[in-house]
This record gives sequence, structure tokens and C-alpha cells, in this order.
Amino acid sequence: MIKVCPHCQQKNRIPAKFLASQGKCGQCKQVMPASDTPLDVNATDFDDIIQQASVPVLVDFWASWCGPCQAAAPEVAKLAKSNASKALVLKVNTEQQQALAARYGVRSIPFFAVFKNGQIHWQQAGLMSAAQLNQALHS
Repeated sequence: MIKVCPHCQQKNRIPAKFLASQGKCGQCKQVMPASDTPLDVNATDFDDIIQQASVPVLVDFWASWCGPCQAAAPEVAKLAKSNASKALVLKVNTEQQQALAARYGVRSIPFFAVFKNGQIHWQQAGLMSAAQLNQALHS
């Protein structure tokens, strides 16, 4: 994954296993914080992160035309912010990643799934609050 340094705007390649950790920019050597926003991923990035993440991962399967998905987006962002360094939050656009959505039996969106140690731990369709998602993430 590529993260932009908030200090010098340099693009840095971050291995999936370190996305939930603080690091240092390769150019300016300033601290780069752990990921605190939902990460839009494709199937390759998804598989890499799920297999290598050292923290739980919540995945939001969504589509741009879906009203409930749009309503869930601020809750998902709130969850990512409050769980920086404790969890990762991924967003999978089901229109662009149809095979990935099919792999997990996504038939209704928004659809949320929690992965721990590379395995699916929990999944549920429907609009949920950040508090509900947080509970699922840490159960």
C-alpha cells in the first residue's frame, strides 16, 4: 500500500503487516501515523492485508448507488479513526470487485465482515452504527 507522508507529501510504500503501526517517512524521517481512515482496496490488496494484518480487519462491502452504504460511510470512518493502531478498516466497492464480493457471499449491501488471523470471524448485512461495528470488531 502507498501512504502519503502528512509532513512532506512523499509517497511511501508500506507493507500490509505494518499498516496499523507508526512508521517513519523514507524522505523526511518524520513519524507517519498508523492508518486511521478506511482503505479502498482491490482484490490483490485485500488478500495481502487480510493475510498479513497483525490486528483485526473490518471490511465494508459497498456500492456508490446504495443509499444505506452512503449512510454507513461516516460510521465506518468514525470506526477507523477510533481504532487507529488497534484495527484496520477496508472498503470494497462491490461494483468494481464483483468476484471478491461473490467469494464472501455478499448478496445485500452494506455488508460487513471482520477478519482475524486471516480468517473470517463475523459477518452481517445491513446498516450499523460505529458502536455496533466496534463491538463486532472486538468480540
